Parts: sequence; structure tokens; C-alpha cells
Amino acid sequence: MPWRIVVGLKDGVRDARGERIREELKRHLGISLEAVRTIDVYTVDADLSEEEVLAAARGPLSDPVIQETAVNRPLARDFDVLIEVGFRPGVTDNVGRTAKEAIQYLTGRPFREGEGVYTSTQYLLKGAVDRQLAERIAADFLANGLIQRWDICTAAEFDPERGVPVHVPRVGGTDAEPTVRTIDLAVGDEELLRISREGMLALNLEEMKRIQAYAGDPEVRRQRARFGLEAGLTDVELEALAQTWSEHCKHKIFSARIEYVDEKGQREVIDSLFKTYIVGATRRVRENLGERDFCLSVFKDNAGVIRFNDDWSLCFKVETHNSPSALDPYGGALTGIVGVNRDGAGTGLGARLIFNTDVFCFASPFYDKPLPARLLHPRRIFEGVVEGVEHGGNKSGIPTVNGSIVFDDRFAGKPLVYCGTAGIMPAELNGKPTHEKKAEVGDHIVMVGGRIGKDGIHGATFSSEELHEDSPVTAVQIGDPITQRKMFDFLAVARERGLYHSITDNGAGGLSSSVGEMAEDTGGCELHLDRAPLKYPGLQPWEILISEAQERMTLAVPPEHLQAFLTLAREMDVEATDLGTFTDSGYFHCLYRGRTVACLSMEFLHEGVPQMVLPARWEEKGHSEPQFEPPEDLGQTLVEMLGRLNICSKETVVRRYDHEVQAGTVVKPLTGIANDGPSDAAVFRPLLDSFEGVVVSHGICPRYSDIDTYHMMACAIDEGLRNYVAVGGDIRHVAGLDNFCWCDPVLSDKTPDGAYKAAQLVRANKALYDYCVAFGVPLISGKDSMKNDYQIGDTKISIPPTVLFSVIGRMDDVRKAVTMDVKRPGHLLYLLGITRNELGASEYYDHLGFLGANVPRVDAKAALELYLRVNRAVGEGLLASCHDLSDGGLGVALAEKAFAGGFGLRVDLTAVRVDAPLREDLLLFSESQSRLLVTVAPDKRNAFESLFAGCDCALIGEVTESADLVLSGRNGEILVNKTIHELKEAWQAPLREL
Repeated sequence: MPWRIVVGLKDGVRDARGERIREELKRHLGISLEAVRTIDVYTVDADLSEEEVLAAARGPLSDPVIQETAVNRPLARDFDVLIEVGFRPGVTDNVGRTAKEAIQYLTGRPFREGEGVYTSTQYLLKGAVDRQLAERIAADFLANGLIQRWDICTAAEFDPERGVPVHVPRVGGTDAEPTVRTIDLAVGDEELLRISREGMLALNLEEMKRIQAYAGDPEVRRQRARFGLEAGLTDVELEALAQTWSEHCKHKIFSARIEYVDEKGQREVIDSLFKTYIVGATRRVRENLGERDFCLSVFKDNAGVIRFNDDWSLCFKVETHNSPSALDPYGGALTGIVGVNRDGAGTGLGARLIFNTDVFCFASPFYDKPLPARLLHPRRIFEGVVEGVEHGGNKSGIPTVNGSIVFDDRFAGKPLVYCGTAGIMPAELNGKPTHEKKAEVGDHIVMVGGRIGKDGIHGATFSSEELHEDSPVTAVQIGDPITQRKMFDFLAVARERGLYHSITDNGAGGLSSSVGEMAEDTGGCELHLDRAPLKYPGLQPWEILISEAQERMTLAVPPEHLQAFLTLAREMDVEATDLGTFTDSGYFHCLYRGRTVACLSMEFLHEGVPQMVLPARWEEKGHSEPQFEPPEDLGQTLVEMLGRLNICSKETVVRRYDHEVQAGTVVKPLTGIANDGPSDAAVFRPLLDSFEGVVVSHGICPRYSDIDTYHMMACAIDEGLRNYVAVGGDIRHVAGLDNFCWCDPVLSDKTPDGAYKAAQLVRANKALYDYCVAFGVPLISGKDSMKNDYQIGDTKISIPPTVLFSVIGRMDDVRKAVTMDVKRPGHLLYLLGITRNELGASEYYDHLGFLGANVPRVDAKAALELYLRVNRAVGEGLLASCHDLSDGGLGVALAEKAFAGGFGLRVDLTAVRVDAPLREDLLLFSESQSRLLVTVAPDKRNAFESLFAGCDCALIGEVTESADLVLSGRNGEILVNKTIHELKEAWQAPLREL
């Protein structure tokens, strides 16, 4: 019988957790309760003495000053309903794992196989609540039914001696016998599709038939017979193929042959969007850079690598974790950030991670419409994602320096969770470039870090489909940043000692992907699955192969260094296991207990997937500009604009992330006199014996996709670059990363508009090529997530086509960095760039209920010339402040600039440069690109105006001592006269309580 340790607060101690839940139940569900109290429960399923359990309860599992404990008896009292929430079997329980380690330290002996500690939380509800309401509270707020279970007990049902029934979420069992099934593939098309569907393989008919043909090949059968394999393929082999061929891993849509028809009926065949536009743009840019080419490793590793200086290199990667975050926001987002951390640690021979970035796309947290089945409320997703990334980043000791949040109610179907990490590595180590790596024949396959469990099984294939009623709970991984941090510290030492040849992350597809990809270096592998360390017994061989359980890396360790590597791992308390060797056999060869369970041709595994053929047809949607009267009170309209979700302050989220750890953040996420103004980009100083800096920023504007994805992509690129130069980033030394998140672009019965969505994708890629070449920005890495839809029954929700364009580069001297806030009264205010009638899909039009037609367009030639001059102005110390214009246009930028600095602005709108006359409201809220708002000290006016002669540069006002934003129009009339305090309050209020 398991031991049950219950830990609760003593009488008189405030239960902050319970109070927060009580408040949020009222806010989220409209349920008012008298009180909510909480109790922690540890179910210890291990052979321990009563004395040992009592010592654990009173020692590591509780704080004796404020908490009381009980063993095998309840502490719950004075409640109307008790809800106990714990994890389902197979879900990682980090607190339980930590409690297990603490008890092992306490007793001095390890737990046996199958023993463990499982945690749950009791919520004691007092008030007008019955079992039916308690079920709603549990299902809609306290628990996520995909990964958690709950029990409900009313006061009348409660046994004061025994409490609630004991649930032990065991997984598998010591007597479970692993089996390997052989699947007969000599069947009809319907049966092939059934095998794919029921096996969660996410393979289409053409792909299944390609596998069927491979299995039926006489030569393949003869080779397989030599290893004791039957006709057909084993479940291990099918799963390996499904992960390797998944959209998530293989990027089949970006590799497809696309037959594109434009608006004029012109036909074009595109053989791989990736090769044509992304690789093609980077090749062209690097040729143009010539000797100035700073790219070191692009598109072939876990992250892209560029030169930082002669001695150091930078790596950068941004990933998405959308599908898991839709099911379990906390766990999905946590593994998003710790997963992209492993990308940096597994790039080249490994990097030291220096900062994180994150960008989230949600539906409104105040969403008040009925939600379809299986969808969590957007506020719950918001809070879970924010907390997950917070716990993953903060506990890893990596600062979060840059990010943003985008709101659109179409993200109710799937949130977008972008997580990025940058790292720095010595240019050379032990006489070799650190950005290069290669496994060699005879190297040992060594897995380090966490153990393998059921969490994350079918993660890659699940992420390759829309969210539907059969989306599996096991697809969600739960990360553990503490275990991962220990692993990173160990790997840093192993790298310095030159103990391995190659390293990569166990991410999507688990061992099947990491070992399979590394085996391409040598031409084969021999992988012993039974040697893999497991969290619990009972996993099948195919589960061991594809599990995406977190905190794991795979390394190629040469035989002569194996013992030194394993010894170092033991000394640093990191688990490392020899799973086999890399070979030149030509086969992906897996064994279990000495028996071959998979033997696939390396060529077929990696190159066998058939190329998709997609139709793409662009349609002009006939958008038109709205006709409406201007607002009577522009000042009140500006106040309302500042309170829009896509414009308002995100400070409550920013403050949850540590941006100071490592002591390198120079320009922080918030800036200004009160450190609450919105920075355009981050500047980080990675080497504390140098003033050289890393600059990171991004652009994202999915609203523009509703009109034209070509211009959406162009605007995202321009936004990322103008944010970058606004703080001082060198436009001649900047690299880009493209992260595409798209709705399903494959024409089918469930996606009848697939050809149009594919055409949207083509147009975005064309813009990516055109503008990266025009700006001279090489693409060094990226990712695509192509099935961001929800579909259950007749309800389908598709996200707007979205691209996050991240940029990273350098500046010579961080002491010259510029922030966005005004600095002194009397400084002159200039607007760089030209303002046009470009409000299509703008925040202003959306505020009024319009879409419009005039989507902002980018003039790359003029923008690049402007950015080069801004670089010179920063270098010469001519700018007191610089702020980009984006959502909400000039009006919002003026307000932000003023209240961030604590001074007013007096502005003459008639001085703004336009290409045609514009009504004041349109002038104020136009979202024309490539515009920057700068202030200049009077004594630097002549030098500044001389530098920007010939550019679109207009003196439009000055900084004032008074705390007022005053905007005048034609004939000098005052159009806006608002205090910066009122404007700031409007900007800060909407998300203040989140």
C-alpha cells in the first residue's frame, strides 16, 4: 500500500494560492466562493519504513514554520467540496521526481524500478457549490483533462479518518512484456489509410503506398530475412518512418512541387519553396556580400551560425510549439523554450546560451463566445503559456530579452508559441571550428540527460495535423529545466575536453530523428533500444524509439573517449548511456534484447518520401477602402487606440521574465524614465571584457495577410529591421530567421480553399526572397508549422497566415545604443520616412470595424538608404532617442515616446511628409512602413539635417517641459491635447490584472 503524505498550511497562515484561485474562479467562470484553501499531496509508492516517511514529510517535503503534515490521514477540514487534481499515468511529474530525489538523499538508497513519488493538489472549496458545479470547476479551470485526472468529494462523503481514495498513477508494470508487431502492408488502399490513421502516423495514401512498395521489394525482403524480419514492416519501422517523414520533420509542403497560377493566369512551377526562395535568397545575398560574408553555418544544423567577431560565433534559432500548447498550455510552452535551448546547445559542438526571445499569438483573454469542443479558453491558454515559458527560461538561468504578444480571435483554434534562443561559441576549439561537427564510423551513440517516458509520443506526427477529437494526450511533453541545466553544465566541460565528435537534440521524433540524422554522416547505425534508461518499465520498443521526453541529447563519442565521457557524467550527476554505434552499413538498424526490430535503408528513411504536388491559385478578393466620417474627437480616439490589445502595454507579462540574469542586457524589454516604455529591440553584451553587442528584434503582422501575404511578409521583414536599427544594430551585419505558421494549404475535401492558401504561401515566399535580397539579409535558419487549424465536426478555425521574422546581428559598441524614450525638453522631433494612405488591415480600421484595401507596402531601396544613415547617426551620437512606427502608426508612437520619457510633445501634423494629401485621422494612424521617430539635441541639428539631406526627413515638433501631447493640424487648430498620464493609463490598463 502506498504512503500518502499530506502537507497543508497551519491555521492563521494566509493561503495566497487559494485566494488567487478564488479570485480567478470569479473572474473566469463567474463563480463566487466564500473561500478556497489548498493542500499538497505526495503519494509515495516505495518500500519505505514509517520512520523514513515521517522524516521525509517533516524534512524536504514541508516547511515546519508555516506547514503541518500528516501521513496516511487527511488534513482537509471545513469545506463543502474537495477536488483533488493529479497527473494522469505517463505524464511527467517534475515535483514528484524532485521529491523522489530528496527522499533518496534522505534514506541513502535509490528507489527500485517501478517505485516513484506522485504529486497531486487538493482544493478545498467553501460556499454554494455542489458536485455538478465542482465538476465544472475542475474541468474548466483547475485541471487539463488531457494530462490530469481529478476526484471530487463532498463534505458529506468525506471520511475524516481516511480522506479521499488513493490514486497511484503507475505507468506500465514490471511484468509488462514488450512486443514487436509486424504489420502486413499487402492490403488495399482503405486498409493502408486505416493503419496510418489508427497508428497516428499522419501519412497520406501516396506515402503509405511508397512504404508498401518498399516492403514488397524482393531485394528488401531478402535483406530483411537475413536479420530475422518477416514480410511487412514492424511497428518500430513504421513509427520511425512516420516521424522522419512527418510534416514537422520533413517540411513536405515547403519541399513540394507547386503549380502556381497568379492573378493574371500566368502559370509557374516551383520545385520546393525552401530551395527556391529561402536557400536561393541566402545564396544570392552571400554572393553579393563577397568577402564580407559573415555566415558560417546555415540550414544544416539545429541553429544558424554567424560570425560575431574573429574569436567568437553566434548561433540563433526560433521554434514553434503550437499544437502541444493548445492541449496543455503550460507543458507545451515550457517544452517549447527548453527545447529551443537544446537547439543552441546542440549546434556545432555546442554553444553557451545567452538569451531567450518569445512571441505569442492568442485569441483575446476576454473572449466571451461559446468555445467548440476540446478548446481551452484563451485566457487559460494565455496564462499557461506565459507561465510555462517563464518557468523554462528563468529556471535555466537564461534571460528573456525580447518578445511580443499578438491578439486575433482566430488564434482560439490554435495559439502560436514562438520561442527563440541565442548562443555564443568560440570560433575555434582544440584547433577546429566549433560550428562544424561530424559523427564518425565507430563512434558510440550516447544519450545524456533525462530518461525516456510516454510523454511526447507522436509529438511530431501530432504537430503535422490539425487539432481534432483524436489528438493524443501522450503528444504533450513536460519539460524539466533543472535537469536540463545540469546536462548543459556537463556538456560544456565535455566540449572543452574534446570528448565527442558530434551532438544533437532529442527533439521531434526522439531517438528515431536524432540518431537517424546523425547516422547520415556515416551511412548507418546500430541502436540498442533495450539499453535506453526509462522513467518506468513497460514501454514498447517503438515508444522508446520515438518518445520526445525532454532534457535529452544524443552524442557521437569516439571509443577512446567513451570511458572518460561516462566518468565525467557520473561525477557531474548526469545520466549518460551507451546505446550502440554509428556504422557505414547503409541501414538504420535497431535491436531490442539482441533481436532486430528495425532495419531500414538509410536512403529510403531519409529520401524515400514522395514529393507532394500542390495546386496554388491566387485570387484577387476585391477589397475596397471604407468611406466614413472622421472622428469628432481625435484625442479620445487616440486614447482608445492605446487600449487596444495589440497596442497596449504587455508589462505584466514582461515582468515575469528575468532579463537581468547573466548581467549582459544593455537595452532591456522596458525602458524610459520609469522603466515601463516599450523597447524596439534588445541589446545584449555577451562578453564582459568587450563592448561589442548582440542586437535582436523581430517583425510580425498577421493582420495584413487578410489582404495580401506578399506585403505581410515584406512588412514583417521591414519591421524586424527597423526595430533593429532603431537601437543601433548594424544593418550591414544582420541575419534573419523565418518562422512560417500557416493554415492547411493542401487542397482536400476538408480544405476546399487549399489552393488559395497555398498561393498565399507562395506569395509570402516570393516577398521573402525579394526583400531579403534587397536588404542584403541572409536567412540562417527557420521553421514552418503548416497545420494550424482546428477541426471537429463542421467547425473549422484557421489561423491567419503568420510569419515571425526574427533578426540578429551586432553593434560595435553597446555604449552607443539608443532607446525609444524622449530625453530632454527642447530636443527636436523628426519623422524619418514618408506617410501614405496605407491603413488596410490596420489597427485603426479594425477598431472601426473595417478591413480596407491599401495594405502597407515596403520600398526596400529607400528603406535601406534610410537605415544606413540611421546607423551613421547612431555611430556619431546624433540621436537622443529613436522609436519605430508600427501598430497604430504615428499617433501611438508619439504617445509611447512621450510617456516613456516623462515629457510632453508639441507636434505640427502639417509638417509630416506625405505622398498625397491625407485626412488627419488617416495621417495619424496610417501604418506605412520604414518610418522612425527620432529626437535630436538642438546643438546637433545641423549635423543631423546634413546627414539626412535627400531622405524623407521632416522636423515635426519638439519635446516640452509640460506633460502634454499636443498635436496641431491645418490652420494651427489643436486636434489632440492629452496629458501623457492619461495616455499612459489607457495604454497600461487593459492587461494590468493578467
